[in-house]
Amino acid sequence: HPPPVATSKEEQDRLLRDQPDQPQNPKVLRIAIIGAPNAGKSTLSNQLLGRKVFPVSQKVHTTRCKARGVVTYEDTQLIILDTPGLTNPLKAKRHKLKEAMLRDPWDSMKHADLVLVLVDVSDHWTRNSLSKEVLKCLSEFPQIPSVLVLNKVDLLKKKYILLELVTELTEGIVNGKKLEVRTALTHNSGSSSKSPLQVTRASPPEKRAHEPHCLQETDQAQQGSSLDNSSDTRASETRLVAEEAQGPKHCGPRDLKNMKGWPCFQEIFMLAALHGEEVDTLKRYLLMQAKPGPWEFHSGVLTSQSPQEICDNIIREKLLEYLPLEVPYGVIQVTEMWEEGPSGELLIVQNLRVPRKSHMMMLIGRGGKVISRIAQEAGQDLMNVFLCDVRLKLKVEMKS
Repeated sequence: HPPPVATSKEEQDRLLRDQPDQPQNPKVLRIAIIGAPNAGKSTLSNQLLGRKVFPVSQKVHTTRCKARGVVTYEDTQLIILDTPGLTNPLKAKRHKLKEAMLRDPWDSMKHADLVLVLVDVSDHWTRNSLSKEVLKCLSEFPQIPSVLVLNKVDLLKKKYILLELVTELTEGIVNGKKLEVRTALTHNSGSSSKSPLQVTRASPPEKRAHEPHCLQETDQAQQGSSLDNSSDTRASETRLVAEEAQGPKHCGPRDLKNMKGWPCFQEIFMLAALHGEEVDTLKRYLLMQAKPGPWEFHSGVLTSQSPQEICDNIIREKLLEYLPLEVPYGVIQVTEMWEEGPSGELLIVQNLRVPRKSHMMMLIGRGGKVISRIAQEAGQDLMNVFLCDVRLKLKVEMKS
């Protein structure tokens, strides 16, 4: 069970300052999670942590700063660097993003032992190639091992698309081995069995020429997800076949102009972070990758954020969720009260300042319904973070 976050800034600061309670043979792994905005980085971070400490919403740029999450399991500590989505200066200006949001993902890469590249496979506009920002990041730090994580696989009706995506996003090479997708359709349409993707050595080219176009599913060696084909009319089997890749296995800086994928991924995982599907498989893999080294944090620490930062982020998450278009990006949050009540409950009063009267009306909603819903949902999330009763009151006013 992950520890709760301390409700007072002083207690959290003390925990962060405390000398880590080092076990006999400590191991550690620093993980940077990068990807396009809204790929599900914070959702995955929360699932790995076992408690929601990072804000999540359908809107882009919910994560505004670099924050760390800490998973402590037996003698191993995973430090998760949840980063803002990789974006460019033009888009950053449009969403009133601070310069730090362009810099933070790069800073995280500098401190990482492993990088997870998250791709939202449900977005058919962006899923077929890694963004230029992601490729630039990977190319700049070729010495850091990288893993491809295909997220939101539960939203795909046609599972064979995953195999095409794997081929495109890896340029057909994983862990120095060349992949080949072969397809054979089976007719047991009732099949809902989950078969893991197998990576085996490819047969010589002359034998392959006449084989039917194919599908079988991902990799035990890769610890990847299993897929359920029951939604297809015919259950399709897909195999990724790996043979030794030609050329060097170590990746250096590259010409990114014509690149769509990255040929240096060590592993591929397929999961649905929102529902926690296959997240444990990824977590086990990450624990196995940890190297001997001292812990950075006391085992009682779950995140480097202060309680107030978590509160601000969770309220902002709800603002993004319930307010249209650019409106939530202009709200200024001011905490007026943060104290412990007579029965040990946490009492929080926050003022939400908006630039226009129309924004104020939208935020309050008819009969105060919108602001009540935001307060109720944010309060519930905060209870789950702090593991205590939370009374949250939100007030709305115009910016003076």
